[in-house]
Amino acid sequence: MTHRTLATFMLALGLATLAGCASPTVITLNDGREIQAVDTPNFDEEAGFYEFEQLDGKETRVNKDQVRTVKEL
Repeated sequence: MTHRTLATFMLALGLATLAGCASPTVITLNDGREIQAVDTPNFDEEAGFYEFEQLDGKETRVNKDQVRTVKEL
């Protein structure tokens, strides 16, 4: 019985850790549009683009000059 309880606890702890990593983000563009991202966007300094995954799973890149704000929800 102890092994089953320990395994259940470890599984719950692992899932809670993974859930804590994702922080949904709203990216507001200069034209007023808002894009929701699954996680905080990565900024590619060489290219000058924010790269992120939208809620529908689509990978997107936006030029930094088009971005007004990036806020976590």
